[in-house]
Amino acid sequence: MKKIEELKFDIKLENHLWFWGLFFLMNFLRWGAYFNDYNYSFKSNILEFSLHIPLVYFNLFFLIPRYVLTSKYFKYVIGLLISLMIVYLLKTELTFYLISKDIWPEANREYKPFDINHIVAVCIGELYVLAIASSLYLTLIWLKERERNRAIMEDQSKLKLKYLKNQIQPHFFFNTLNNLYALSLESSDKVPDVIIKLSKLMEYVLYDIEETTLVPLIKEFDYIQNYIEIEKLRFNNVEVRINIESNIEDVKVPPLLFISLIENAFKHGGINNDNLKIQINCKTINGSKLDFEILNNFVLSQKVKEKKGIGLANIRKRLNLLFESDYILEQKIKLNYYIIQLQIPIDNEN
Repeated sequence: MKKIEELKFDIKLENHLWFWGLFFLMNFLRWGAYFNDYNYSFKSNILEFSLHIPLVYFNLFFLIPRYVLTSKYFKYVIGLLISLMIVYLLKTELTFYLISKDIWPEANREYKPFDINHIVAVCIGELYVLAIASSLYLTLIWLKERERNRAIMEDQSKLKLKYLKNQIQPHFFFNTLNNLYALSLESSDKVPDVIIKLSKLMEYVLYDIEETTLVPLIKEFDYIQNYIEIEKLRFNNVEVRINIESNIEDVKVPPLLFISLIENAFKHGGINNDNLKIQINCKTINGSKLDFEILNNFVLSQKVKEKKGIGLANIRKRLNLLFESDYILEQKIKLNYYIIQLQIPIDNEN
């Protein structure tokens, strides 16, 4: 937490004035009604508040930062006691010369200066005001600091998400450019088609999702479809099926969340595989969850390990930032199929 002297201007001046004004009014009416003497109550409160206010701010902006925040508690107590004694002397003298020769009319008997009971009563009164004002002020500062820290954490999370999302883009485009280069070496007539699809992918990444945290799932599937068409150009025999089992028109999801899973299906499933098969299943569950499953076959002789790299490592980090523990990401092998299932909460516009 910041030192208090660094925060003292966080609360607007008018809020200080409102506090002291209402506090004064409460005391004026309270003691005026109690003694049935509003004239005396007004004068005595004017005097007392002229001492309360400097003491409170001296405590907040000097004693606490210099001694409490540096763990010099003994010096703080000494400083506070000296301050209380100065306030006592000033109040006693000013009361005697400006208000009443009786320095403590409320006691219903005459007291002389430095009487122990009078000293204790004045000090307790000052500590009472000090405790109320300081507690309220420090509570407001703590609330503002908590809100500031929350905003900082939120900004940091957004920056991390943006970094992770941006990390996907160069990784993906690098792979696509490699594919395009290989096709150009073969003088393939597929090159123009690849360039057009790549431009559509770049438009989506650079403009459609640049400043957004959620995109319509339909647009995300358009992006996925273009990506699949580009990947198909690398394989002689590949079959991709997309099965959407429920209405997704109003579903929104974080952008580029599924592309790494699809990329891994092509990357790992295509090794020594002359008949690559990929199936994508997508459905909503009770309108609150989205279940995304991708399956790809692989050659049984291929030694299959848990898929790693930028793709899955990236998606796990993004999922943790976006949903904390409210998601499921599972990997498994069934026969000669590698299966990844992702389940996330969804934003539904209905």
